[in-house]
Amino acid sequence: MSGRAARHRGSRWLFAIFCGAGTAGLAILLPADATAQLAEARPWLGVAMDADEPGQGVRVGHVIRGSPAEKAGLREGDRILRVASDRVLRGQDVVRAVSSYPVGAAVDIAYLRAGKELSAHATLAAMPPQDEIVRMDLVGTFAPTWRDVESVNGAFPSSISTLRGHVVLLDFWATWCAPCRVVVPKLGALQARYGAQGLNVLGVSTEDAQDVALFAQRMDVRYAVAVDKHAQTTRSYGVVSLPTLVVIDKRGIVRDVAVGYDSSEDARLESSVRSLLAERAPAD
Repeated sequence: MSGRAARHRGSRWLFAIFCGAGTAGLAILLPADATAQLAEARPWLGVAMDADEPGQGVRVGHVIRGSPAEKAGLREGDRILRVASDRVLRGQDVVRAVSSYPVGAAVDIAYLRAGKELSAHATLAAMPPQDEIVRMDLVGTFAPTWRDVESVNGAFPSSISTLRGHVVLLDFWATWCAPCRVVVPKLGALQARYGAQGLNVLGVSTEDAQDVALFAQRMDVRYAVAVDKHAQTTRSYGVVSLPTLVVIDKRGIVRDVAVGYDSSEDARLESSVRSLLAERAPAD
């Protein structure tokens, strides 16, 4: 899906997954159309970096599955020290250094792991569109467990494992996001129509708990909503645009990801839900 979302306020980390020109200081939860523009012929490493954590180098918060960084052997928790000969101290330094090379360039990345300096040889790829990045990272894998979330509307499940045998639509959204407000009643209608058959619609926001609870009450949200207090769950799902909808099957495997909102995709989403509900439940 494609669409537009309002800009997130008060991001908690630098999500430098792009590592392309013009993305220095890029924060999580950008409008879907803005991320698409950033993706045009930009060199891409495929890492998310924690925002200027104290310590040597720049800490890698996440490595995208199938990205140049993963193929080069970088892992979450590594601390990038140098990109080629350029020393890096902040996430923006990594972005700037990677941006100075053309797509297809082979670049040596010096990094620290368990106190030992190592080197990775990464071949930079062209940055994919944002929805493709999220899909390549999630689709076909077990859905990441959520951490440190607080239920503010309904009974939000304690973990994804408790939903084994159910189809899950996990919606990352915000009260200030206009397309998200359009999606909320549509998801509520799906929950009402297919909940008895095993569908669980869940909403996750990184905003203040009181604000989200009040909004859910005003909007008469008929499914469980939680706040992601430290944005750990939002980060683990690679969310950088709102709304982002993750479709999870009865085994707990991500089957699709929709970034943004397009009304022409409503029928396809409902068809996908019906198809997943018809699949055989996993054996206990």
